[in-house]
Amino acid sequence: MDLQGGCFCGAVRYEIKGDIFNSTLCHCTDCRRISGAPALAWFSARRADFRYTTGEPARISSSEQVLRGFCPHCGTTLTFEDGRWPEELDIASCSLDDPEAVPPGDHTFVRSRLHWVKLADGLPEYPTTRTAGPGA
Repeated sequence: MDLQGGCFCGAVRYEIKGDIFNSTLCHCTDCRRISGAPALAWFSARRADFRYTTGEPARISSSEQVLRGFCPHCGTTLTFEDGRWPEELDIASCSLDDPEAVPPGDHTFVRSRLHWVKLADGLPEYPTTRTAGPGA
């Protein structure tokens, strides 16, 4: 897959050349707060398949082993890096030039879902992480 994206103001741009996986709509408190939205759509790519073509993001540690990348000028959420999976990088789906290219495949951290968000899309739902399973 060949995808491009970037931040709102254009100061940070990236491209992905390779397979993507783990597309999700995350409902965790951290994702909601970092985005200011009721949930945040992410997908994963191999770090080796991702590169910045313009600028570099700023990063903040949001929890142990987690770095979140964002545009230092406009604040757009761009990436999520987890030290436990150093070969992977999560990318904010709506930072893509064409977010329709990577729709969510499931919902994660639904135990943290806001009560006024109703899920009716039929996608799998996980209380926490996908790897923890449906009963976590």
